Amino acid sequence: MAVMQLEDGRTYRDIGAIASQLAVLNVQIDRLPMRENPAVRELLAQDILNVTEKQQILAAFQSEFEQFKRADGCQWCDLKALHAGSQQIYALMTQSNRTHTHTDPEVLHILAGECVFGFVYPNGSQVQLMLQAEEYIKVPANTEHWFYLTPSLYLKAVQYYTTAQGWVPQYTNRKLKIKN
Repeated sequence: MAVMQLEDGRTYRDIGAIASQLAVLNVQIDRLPMRENPAVRELLAQDILNVTEKQQILAAFQSEFEQFKRADGCQWCDLKALHAGSQQIYALMTQSNRTHTHTDPEVLHILAGECVFGFVYPNGSQVQLMLQAEEYIKVPANTEHWFYLTPSLYLKAVQYYTTAQGWVPQYTNRKLKIKN
């Protein structure tokens, strides 16, 4: 269940209320329930996935990919499988939790685990949003935000891309008012 925290400490737990709060940024959030698939659920419970297992999971979400392709122009997708022992975890934890933008939209579908997105409003105020399994977020291009994993250090999510260069972060180095 998504939880949004405002700078003043107020929280929102209703996805409709959260979507309303993010509308000023054109950020979209919603639930995207998974079809019951025991084989996929079993794979999502594993920490480490080989290439074939990642491909099996992505194949199970092909219709979602087609949906994002039509709606957002996504050209390909990738499965991110992060856990405490992941090779990418250190780089992720030291780089993505800095304020940045991307030249392309950022579309992320959470399959397992949880993560936090933070956003900077036009007036400079900030909010944080924790996302969990079966939720997705669409962050428009050039939206100032940050990202980090929760203390569980566990996330499996499908990232959708429009161009290869579009997800390269452009750091803004704004000071965070809401602490991780």
